[in-house]
Amino acid sequence: MSDRLGTALVIVSAVGFGTLGILGKLAAGAGLSIPTVLFFRFLLATALVWAGLAVRGRLRRFSGRTLLVGLGLGAFGYAAMSGLYFWGLSFLTAGLVGILLYTYPVIVVVLSALFLDERITRRTGVALVLALVGVALITGGDPAGADPRGIVVVLAAAVVYASYITASRVALDAVPADLLTAHVLPAAACAYLVYGSATGTLSVPDSGSQWLIVAAIAVLATALPIFTFFAGLGRIGASRASIVSTVEPVVTLLLGAAILAEPVTPVTVLGGASVLAGVLLVQAE
Repeated sequence: MSDRLGTALVIVSAVGFGTLGILGKLAAGAGLSIPTVLFFRFLLATALVWAGLAVRGRLRRFSGRTLLVGLGLGAFGYAAMSGLYFWGLSFLTAGLVGILLYTYPVIVVVLSALFLDERITRRTGVALVLALVGVALITGGDPAGADPRGIVVVLAAAVVYASYITASRVALDAVPADLLTAHVLPAAACAYLVYGSATGTLSVPDSGSQWLIVAAIAVLATALPIFTFFAGLGRIGASRASIVSTVEPVVTLLLGAAILAEPVTPVTVLGGASVLAGVLLVQAE
């Protein structure tokens, strides 16, 4: 029963995160700037995550080096990745963005080999080839909107996210992931408060529809997936949770087609399947 519940919780998390691209498209259509969306996303999600940790008696503040590293990961790592992700949505369909971003687990393996002296096995080599073939299929022959600028931006987001994960493993390996998240979120919010204020791109949502989209991004696509992922993680373990989470880009692809009428071509499906096959090989090792 615990396994089934844990799997269900991780699936709920993946579905929640999978809505982010759809909601990002809706936010852009509603006239919300990227700094505005991300500032309020992280601000509201911080409040919810802190409240959840406080109820469970787990909320505490880092200190010293751990605090500085945690805030730095949020302000320069997670914030940058999120900005690139939302920027990529202005060039590509949400489905393609979801698939391309999901190359990050394979990139983590490469970074670990380069900087942590971890060995690349035959399995991970095959996974890397599958991921590259998938990206090549999507970028080279997909008529579903594969703008080269968007490809570069989203792959940059994947590299930044992989770097964020690798850096957190090195610097804060012993820190509970939920507590790290509680520090990363407010740091990311502050980053967009500063950036948006300096560039004049930060504003307060001025309509009910804008607030609804922002709230959905903060709750449905951020706080809820965080809670359910960690709850599921405690029941089925990191390896199985990471494998189950690969439904996320599939959810984005399907929702993009259903809600935004985004095209899903055979090349998209084949390229996405190749990327996910590579990810599954890495996660299952």
